[in-house]
Amino acid sequence: MKRYFITGIGTEVGKTVSSAIVTEALEADYWKPIQAGDMDFGDADKVKSWVSNSKSTFHLNAFALKTPMSPHAAAEIDKVVIKASEIESPKTANNLVVEGAGGVLVPISNTETILDLILPTDKVILISRHYLGSINHTLLSIEVLKSRGFNDIGIIFNGDEHLTTESIIKEMSGCHILGRIEQLTTINKETIKEQAIKLKANLLGF
Repeated sequence: MKRYFITGIGTEVGKTVSSAIVTEALEADYWKPIQAGDMDFGDADKVKSWVSNSKSTFHLNAFALKTPMSPHAAAEIDKVVIKASEIESPKTANNLVVEGAGGVLVPISNTETILDLILPTDKVILISRHYLGSINHTLLSIEVLKSRGFNDIGIIFNGDEHLTTESIIKEMSGCHILGRIEQLTTINKETIKEQAIKLKANLLGF
């Protein structure tokens, strides 16, 4: 069993859509350890509604926090304490896609961040979306991951193609480029499957 930890260069870069695509491509299980806000239809519900294969299982959040804020702040409102050491990965024989919250240095408590949820054996998939400053945010995220000993890093570009951005990130990071997700005007089982087919070979080789 392999774990694929999906994180992003920031918020709203497409982690959940990307997680659905990776889950579909690998027919993997899906798990979001910490959900903050959107309790009626959270990210796990979204991914489940978009994935069409029959093999994937969708595991419950370790923490389901009521307020759409940074996990540490949402946890404080809910009067709970999040400790990475107390979050147990679901038991499964299948590959597992794990979706983080925000970027790699988003706090989950006063002393820990999303980085502390990533296991040494995880394959890390970083979602990068083009905007002014995204090169810096992408390379900073990679440097932080490498500084903590994570070297098995793949990058998925999300959105319209920007060759100069993508090429300099590839050259300077030295990371695996797993592909690019097209800008989706409609998100459903069909469009997720289309993107999954395009990325499947690279994901299987990662």
